[in-house]
Amino acid sequence: MGSGSGNPLLTARMTAELEGDFAIFMTGMRINKFWKVHRWWPTFKLMMPILVKVREQPDLGLLDLHAWVSPRGPIMITYWRSVEHLEAFANNPDLPHLGAWRSFVKKVGATGDVAVWHETYVIRAGEYEAVYTNLPFAFGLASAGKHLPVEEKGHTAVRRRQANAKQAAENQSAA
Repeated sequence: MGSGSGNPLLTARMTAELEGDFAIFMTGMRINKFWKVHRWWPTFKLMMPILVKVREQPDLGLLDLHAWVSPRGPIMITYWRSVEHLEAFANNPDLPHLGAWRSFVKKVGATGDVAVWHETYVIRAGEYEAVYTNLPFAFGLASAGKHLPVEEKGHTAVRRRQANAKQAAENQSAA
């Protein structure tokens, strides 16, 4: 990913705002034995259909994703409307994730040739903070929600967290 004419750099300090609870799911693959291409290449290829499907169907709950390839394999950070959306996607036999997981377990299993990993974080409304400077507009949590000038939430991480918590409480009492 990078900044092109369709995704300009923001040089102003910005923060993110996302209403309600949400989930962050980080996942990736780590190549442990580079010479075992027959193990890691199929695993790598299984990831693309998952990303395509989840991008094609916004009702699945994906808000946005970022992907990189590190020297040992791909890493993704995804933002979901809820952990329930994420789990429904992961466990649906009609969607590509479950089949890919079963294929990995069958073909690679506990060989140690290639690893897959994930971490899930459930974020309650207002219990987050973010700042962006000199990054493309569509990046991070702000790409899943919206960008705001940092002045609207506070110049420090503590003030941004406090502002987000206050906004969440106001939204809760208005509901």
